[in-house]
Amino acid sequence: MAFRRSRVRFSSTPHKVDLTNFLFPILLMDFSSQISKILLQTNAVSLRLNPPFIWTSGINSPIYTDNRILISYPKERKIIVKKFVELIKTKIKNAIAIAGTSTAGIPWASWIADKTNLPMIYVRNTKKNYGKENQIEGKIETKNYILIEDLISTGKSAIESINAIRNNGGKISTCVSIFSYELKEAKNNFKKINCNFFSLTNFSNLISEAEKINYISKEEKNLILSWKKSPTDWKF
Repeated sequence: MAFRRSRVRFSSTPHKVDLTNFLFPILLMDFSSQISKILLQTNAVSLRLNPPFIWTSGINSPIYTDNRILISYPKERKIIVKKFVELIKTKIKNAIAIAGTSTAGIPWASWIADKTNLPMIYVRNTKKNYGKENQIEGKIETKNYILIEDLISTGKSAIESINAIRNNGGKISTCVSIFSYELKEAKNNFKKINCNFFSLTNFSNLISEAEKINYISKEEKNLILSWKKSPTDWKF
């Protein structure tokens, strides 16, 4: 199927180019629209149908997200940190310490901890095999932590960090990310461990924003949205 050309060509080359949570019925549109635009403008998100991206899990996807690039944009990262802080202060009032996932969540956790004047730790994927063999760096206490992630797909890596914090004596009931793919698997995974989840923007809102700014056509939008219904079976 041939696509019309929008302002940015939708081709085989990746494009260089808000608040939802799974367990709470909250959508903060001012967050969502602004953060979605940042992700598109900084090339943190790339959209591509032909050929689609292939994730490490083998899933074919019309979207690929690399939020690590955002740390190179001072103006945009300040906006994201500000929105994180606003969210924490208004919706997650019981959090008294910050935890970051290694490695993508560490810079965001550091900036947020600085702005909120809260203690911080970060969680490795696995324990070190040398020295003190720590999995968690920093002083972990029996505090209510909030986990900071840059991206949630299935939620499995975030949940591993949550379990590590709980197993080491910390308390945690909330995870916050910049972006979520809105996969049903993530919703189910967080529910199983009784952990709330928020994101500054999500898949549906980002795609809607992309159409508004003529990044993609309506036809392209519908094809991309069809992926979310069944990511493992989706084919272009």
